[in-house]
Amino acid sequence: MLSRVEKFEVALKQTECDAVLVTNLKNIYYLTGFSGTEATVFISKTRRIFLTDSRYTLIAKGVVKGFDIIETRDALGEIAKIIGDDKLEKIGFDDQVSYVYFKMLKSVFAAYELIPMSSFIENLRMIKDAEEIDSIRKACQISDQAFLDVLDFIKPGETTELAVMNFLDARMRKLGASGASFDFIIASGYRSAMPHGVASEKVIQTGETLTMDFGCYYNHYVSDMTRTIHVGHVTDEEREIYDIVLRANKALIDQAKAGVSRIDFDRIPRQIINDAGYGAYFTHGIGHGIGLDIHEIPYFGKSSEPIEIGMVLTDEPGIYLDGKYGVRIEDDLVITETGCEVLTLAPKELIVI
Repeated sequence: MLSRVEKFEVALKQTECDAVLVTNLKNIYYLTGFSGTEATVFISKTRRIFLTDSRYTLIAKGVVKGFDIIETRDALGEIAKIIGDDKLEKIGFDDQVSYVYFKMLKSVFAAYELIPMSSFIENLRMIKDAEEIDSIRKACQISDQAFLDVLDFIKPGETTELAVMNFLDARMRKLGASGASFDFIIASGYRSAMPHGVASEKVIQTGETLTMDFGCYYNHYVSDMTRTIHVGHVTDEEREIYDIVLRANKALIDQAKAGVSRIDFDRIPRQIINDAGYGAYFTHGIGHGIGLDIHEIPYFGKSSEPIEIGMVLTDEPGIYLDGKYGVRIEDDLVITETGCEVLTLAPKELIVI
């Protein structure tokens, strides 16, 4: 099986570039295993160069394999000196750099044509290897347990949304997470109709809906799950809305497999919500890729490109009734040879605490 760097080099041959300069630290970790805050990677058809400063030299020597490791505080200048006789013409670079950095690139590499490489490494990252999937699976197990634990923590009339957020964060860290994978969405009552309602000082009350969208980092990889519960009691309408969202979530799990187009990945659950008369209240896409980042390609809209084995994707249908409440259920799925595996296993049948 090809290593990540070898896959990179195969993909590089399909571009117009002779070499690529990598500065995005997530991409550098993906290629090298290095997770410090200062690094630059340069890969051509004949060279693999890893550059960092003196703070990280020993760490780099312990984890970065197959690269020439150079200690410097002038990475671009050092690269320019090394490749001076390599007869390169076009150098690609991560396109999400600051304007100041881009001006520096143009100055140092004035003799070369610079080519922005939009999502070049991110496209490689879409397909996870077994090690990556294992890390995401563990992150999901941590989130699952934190969800079960928070159910006993919530006290109607006493517990705030912020307290729930802090409990989940602390609990996941205690279970082995290195941190939160994003700013949690903890929204109760009328605030649960906000798809991205971040935690507030609002007290959670009896009779309210509570949506909890949260996740963690484990070994650099993320989990991302949402569960909606009811506090005290549930109305017939709330039960109906919850059932529609749950059916949409499960329908995608049943049909998600390699070869399904991205537009159909979104259409499958959306059709259930549309048919139930709530299509106007499902106001966002069905999901996104996850991995080293909480939001990664692919995204789901009108693309006819297929999903593939090894992608890890979220399945997060929702219905949001402004001024009343909202319901979202989100799972993390890995696409397999036979369909998909659900990585988030916390219960999602309607829960009333």
